[in-house]
Formats: sequence, structure tokens, C-alpha cells
Amino acid sequence: MKLEGKSLKRDFLKFILPAVVSQWVFALYTMVDGMFVARGVSETALAAVNIAAPFVTGMFALSLMFAVGTSTVVALLFGEKKVKEAKEAFSQNMAVTTVLSLAITVIVLVNLQSFCKFLGAAELTMPYVREYILTIAPFAACFILSYSFEILISTDGYPALATVIVSIGVVLNCILDYFFVIVFHQGVFGAAFATGLSQAAVIVFYLRHFLGKKGTIKFCRFTFRPKLVLREIRNGFPSGITEMSAGIITFLFNQAVIRFLDEEALVSYTIIAYINAVVVMSMTGISQGSQPLISYYYGKGEKEKCRRLMQYEVLSVLVFSVLAVSVCFAWAGEIAGIFISEEFIELKAYSVRVFRIFILSFFIAGYNIIIAGFFTAVEKSVPAIVISLARGFVMLLVSMAVLIYIFGGEGIWWAAVLSEALCLILSGALYLSRRNL
Repeated sequence: MKLEGKSLKRDFLKFILPAVVSQWVFALYTMVDGMFVARGVSETALAAVNIAAPFVTGMFALSLMFAVGTSTVVALLFGEKKVKEAKEAFSQNMAVTTVLSLAITVIVLVNLQSFCKFLGAAELTMPYVREYILTIAPFAACFILSYSFEILISTDGYPALATVIVSIGVVLNCILDYFFVIVFHQGVFGAAFATGLSQAAVIVFYLRHFLGKKGTIKFCRFTFRPKLVLREIRNGFPSGITEMSAGIITFLFNQAVIRFLDEEALVSYTIIAYINAVVVMSMTGISQGSQPLISYYYGKGEKEKCRRLMQYEVLSVLVFSVLAVSVCFAWAGEIAGIFISEEFIELKAYSVRVFRIFILSFFIAGYNIIIAGFFTAVEKSVPAIVISLARGFVMLLVSMAVLIYIFGGEGIWWAAVLSEALCLILSGALYLSRRNL
């Protein structure tokens, strides 16, 4: 496998840079839909796409849980020179995720109306949310398999190829969005169909790699092993929660904004959610990119290299978080202007103000993500799960409840900052207590 090169630092950069770019591209899928819907339909349709976004995030989270769990097992097995077992783990994962994705499609379509209400669709947004979910649900297998292939092709030693394929998908999504939404006026249906179709197209490119002569990870016959599935779920669960946290956060914020503010504020949060997804997924890319390397060296027993990789992650998060906050603060008006028309002056000004509050959480979020990712890579699933649950759900609920009680609806915009800070105290303590792995 192409996991061990001449320089650890060079290998780290080789793996994390494509992973971060791939995460940006994945974040762009729903953002592009939002941009075209906002311009081609209405601001209400934009809010509806945001309400439906947790469903897409949920599919990615499920895929990531199995992909990272399998990637960890595969890298460890290769580190232990168990090539046949690694291939069997990969093949079983693809079969299991295919079955699960088909089950998701059936369950969602059978319970479509109630599912849309659960996501937060109201009278104005229900028709748009229903149409978006109805269109994209049949593509669940494409979403889940494409994300799994992207993670595992990197584990196979081809992170740059993964980025190229993912980029092809988002370019195709942009082109199809333009034609379906702007040219053919297909509205929310067109945006959802474009996204699903682009996901289906990239699977062909991934299969060319795994069915071809390049690489080490190949499809093979396998005997179904439930214990292996449980091991993969245990390893990948924290990463799945981290991915799902964007959807959970979006869901919780949508509910809070609707209850304590108004529907115009929901448009403001939609903009925040898109940028937050890009930033959080970038941090996730740093964690995911280094995961195969950490797992590989941990399997070989070279723990000092694992600790050095963690140091590289911390430095990368520091640089990226400062850069992200600086750019978002300076260009807040321009970012809001992408989604909000010029005539809505007050809404744009409000969106800029609350956006500049929310982005302060970017200073902290990355450290929680990479610490949970490190524990996952070395198969210490309990602390990884604790951190991921705290960050994705528990701390946010506590922060939101306290701040709304003290400051009313305006406290919503500070909840992410407080939540990430509380979680960092927890994750820092867990890492320091287990740093001599």
C-alpha cells in the first residue's frame, strides 16, 4: 500500500490536502443547490432546501461511519500484513451499505409526509421540502456508496484520485443545476435531481479503480461476519456523529430559530449553515486524511509516529481556523449577498451581524474533531464517541437552553461558541489522560 513514504510530514500533507478538498466538494453539493434555488426560485425555497439538508447529511454520516470504520480496520490489517482479511472487510462493507441504503429509500418514501414534518417543514416550506426529499431519496445508494468509495480509495493510497473524482461530481452538479433550475425552470425538483444524478455518475469512476489493476484493495468473495460489522460501526461511529453533527446542529438551530425568532432569521441561519458545513468538513478532512496513516503506524506498533501526526493535525487546525475566521469576517457581506437579493437590505445586514458572531466557533471546533478522530484511528472508540456525542448534541442543547433563557432569541447565535468551548475542555482532558497510548 502507498501509506509509507520517505517523509512523515510529506505523507501527512499528501493525504490531508486531497481529503480537505474532497470535503469542500461534498459541502458544495447542497450549497450549490441552495445558490441556484435562491436565485431561480425564491428565498422560501432556499430555506426549504436547508430544512431538507439534514437528510443528505444523514446519508453522508451513515456512509462515513462504515467507511471510516472499514478504513481503520483495513489500514490496521495491512499494517499487520493481513492482506486477504483487509480485502474481505472492504467487500463486506460495500454489500452491507448497499442493503442499508435501499432500506433507507423505502422507509423515507413510505413515510414522506411525516418525515418532512419531522425535519421542520411548515406550511410555506412543506411543498418544497417534500419535492426535494421525494426526488433525492431514490439516490440514497448513490450518496452512501460514493462517499464510502471516496474514503476507501484514499486508504488504498490514492487520495489525489479521490479528489479528482469528487471534483468531477461537483462540476457536473453545477452544470446540471444551471440547466434544470435556470434554463428549464424545474425548481427544487431540478436541484435535487441534479445532485442525485451527479452522485450516480461518480460511482462509475470509483468502480474503474476498484475493478481495475491499480491499488491493493479489491472486491473478493467473503463470508458474512457480524462481528466485523460491529467492529466497523464501533470504530466509525464517532466519525459518523461528527459528520451528522452538521445535520443535527442545523436541525436544532432551525427549530430554535422558528420558535424564538422568525422565518426571515431562518434565511440568515441557512447562510451560516452552508459556511459552517464547509469549515467543519475542512476540519474533518484533516482528521480523515491522517486517519489511514495513524491506523497504519499504530498497527505496526510505531506509536511515536502516531503522536507526531497528531501534532501536525493540531498545527493544521490552528492555521486553518485563523484563516477561516479572518476570511469570513472580512467577506461576510459578500457571502450574504450570494444568497440574499440586494433589495432585502435589513435581512442582509442582520445576516452579516449574526454570521460574524457564529464564526467565532470556528476557532475551537477543529480541535474537538481531530481529537475524536485520533481516538478513532487507534481504535479507542469510547472516548471518541463521548467527544462526538458531546459536540454534536449534548453541549449544544445545554448551551442553547442556557443562552436562550438568559438572552432570549439572540442567545441562539452564541450557542455554537459556548458549545465548542465546553466540548474542548472535555476532549482536552480525555486526550491528556490517554496520550501515552
